[in-house]
Amino acid sequence: MRQRVRLFAARFAAVVLIAAVALTPALALARAGGGGSFGSRGMRTYSAPAPTRTAPYAAPMQRSMTPRSNPGAGYGAPGSAPGGFGARSGFASGFLGGLIGAGIGGLLLGRGLFGGIGGAGGFLGLLLQIAIIVLVVRWLLRMFANRREAAFAGPGGYARQGAPDMAVPGSGGGPGGVPGGGPPVTITRADFQQFEQILQRVQGAWTAQDMRSLQALCTPEMVSYFGDELSEQASRGVHNSVSDVRLEQGDLSESWSEGSREYATVAMRFSMLDVTRDNGGRVVEGSDTVRTLATEFWTFVRAPGGRWLLSAIQQSGPPTGLSPRLG
Repeated sequence: MRQRVRLFAARFAAVVLIAAVALTPALALARAGGGGSFGSRGMRTYSAPAPTRTAPYAAPMQRSMTPRSNPGAGYGAPGSAPGGFGARSGFASGFLGGLIGAGIGGLLLGRGLFGGIGGAGGFLGLLLQIAIIVLVVRWLLRMFANRREAAFAGPGGYARQGAPDMAVPGSGGGPGGVPGGGPPVTITRADFQQFEQILQRVQGAWTAQDMRSLQALCTPEMVSYFGDELSEQASRGVHNSVSDVRLEQGDLSESWSEGSREYATVAMRFSMLDVTRDNGGRVVEGSDTVRTLATEFWTFVRAPGGRWLLSAIQQSGPPTGLSPRLG
C-alpha cells in the first residue's frame, strides 16, 4: 500500500513539474518594453517595417490601439492582424492545455500519458513520454508562430549608415511601395540624436518609475503599456533597473507622413545593464555587471516641426554580435 502511495505521489509530482514547465512562458526581458512588440505606427501598424542592416526583420505587433481594418490579412499587409506566439494564441493555449489535461488521468492511474501503450517502461517511461509531448507541443507552437511571422522583411537591406550611430542625415523613408502613409519625411542628424536621447531617457524614466517623464517622452498609448508593466512588477514584489544604455548601431527603416503627423521607424541595437531585484535587494534576473544586448525597431511620431514621441516598439531577431559604437 505504501509503495502505491509513493508511486502515486511521484507520478503526481512529475505531472505538476512538467505541466509547469510547459505552461509557464519564457522569462521576459525586463527592460522598458519587456521584449514585446506593441504600440502604433499609424497606417503601417500591422505592416512589417522595412529591413535594415541593423535589424533584418521585425516581430509582428502584439498589442495596439490602432483598429485592424482587415483582420483576415496576413502580417505584412495593411491592416493585418498581429500574430505570433507572444500574442498568446487561444488555439495554442487550448491545444497545450488539452494535451496535458487529457494525459493527467492516464498518468495518475498508471497507464502512461497515452493511456496504455503496454506499460511503456514504468516511471522512466512515464517521464520520457511527458518529455516527448512537451517537446512536440513546443515545436508546434513555434511552427504556428513562424507561419504568422513568415512575412518578415524581404530580401536586401535598406541600412542608411554613415552618420554617428544612425543613418545619413537627410535620408528619406524606406523603400518605395511600402503600404500606407504619404511621402517620406526628411530625417536629419539632429533627429537621430533625439532618437538616441529618447532611448536613454525612456529607460531612465522606466527605472525611476517616473510616469510624468514617460508622458513627456511617449504617446499616451505607450505610457499606458509601460504603466501596466510597472504595476505587474509591483504586484510581483520586484523592481527592474536599466542603466548605462549605449546605442551600438542604428539605421533608418522608413519615414512617412500621415495628415498632420510625421513618423519615423528606426532600427536600434543597444546594450545596457539590466537587472531585476526583489524587495529585499536580491537579484532575481539579469546582472548589474554583465551587459545585455537588444535589437529593436522604435517608431517615433511628431507634429511637423514638433518634438518626437515614442509610439511603438517591435522586437527584431538576435544580432550576430556586438558591433562597435560608431563615431
